[in-house]
Amino acid sequence: MQLKRRSLLLSFALLAGAMMGACAAPPPANRPGAEQPTAAPAAGEKDWLDIVKERGVLRVSTDANYAPQSYFDEQTKEWTGFDIDTAREVAKRLGVQVEFVTPDWSAITAGNWARRWDVSIGSMTPTPERRKVLDFTPPYYFSVTQFGIRADLKDEIKTVNDLAGRTVCVAQATTYETYLNGNLDIEVVMPPPQGVKIAIVKTDQECIQSIQSGRKDYDALLTSANVINDGRKKGVPIEFLDKPVYYEELAISIDKAAAPNAKFLAELTRIVNEMHADGTLSNLSMKYFDGLDVTKKQ
Repeated sequence: MQLKRRSLLLSFALLAGAMMGACAAPPPANRPGAEQPTAAPAAGEKDWLDIVKERGVLRVSTDANYAPQSYFDEQTKEWTGFDIDTAREVAKRLGVQVEFVTPDWSAITAGNWARRWDVSIGSMTPTPERRKVLDFTPPYYFSVTQFGIRADLKDEIKTVNDLAGRTVCVAQATTYETYLNGNLDIEVVMPPPQGVKIAIVKTDQECIQSIQSGRKDYDALLTSANVINDGRKKGVPIEFLDKPVYYEELAISIDKAAAPNAKFLAELTRIVNEMHADGTLSNLSMKYFDGLDVTKKQ
């Protein structure tokens, strides 16, 4: 989740101003500039791309409770969100159907997927640690990471430093958790507050939903500004705190252990670049992120 320039920061700030004035159980399974690849196939050996095309289905890991990126809509009984529509388009351009699975985020980022799914199209930041076990395409969009606080605390907590000693909610195995622990290996804008108590949940939306229910287990949460915006649109009493603390680039990932994967990574990279060039990703971004195009560094 990496660096964006000041203009994107201002875009999110303006959006947040206008609106003022990192888990539910997964749905049942029957509901509906790249790195060098790990390895090339030996003579007669199938690349993972060939396996996917022969199967006719791309298995995509996703989060059932990560709006507006991905969620299962209980009313329409459909998967929806920016990552979901991106995955559908990737599958279409591969010439296959798409199937969504919902493993824990910690299992996805750990690699060694044991061929249970083919690809993660789930807003993953290609950190150096994750690159040890996963291969990544170029980023398909960019994200701002920011603290949100309970609205009833806005007079007490005005800066990131005011979170010292407070309880902050984050999703497990995310860059947010790593940042609060002081171990994030990408550039940050602001250092983490000192002495925070980290409350870890399965997915970022659990933090939002706890505040929405009126509980006061957490004073703040750390997540993508997109997630905070989504909560505010739904009437959750939450406020943006201070400035963004770091920026992220989000990429599609595949498992190094599912080798050979050279053709698969190359084809996914081609599709991401093509979707940038023809405006598909920009249009999806504006659809799900309140008219903002977060698919380009600005």
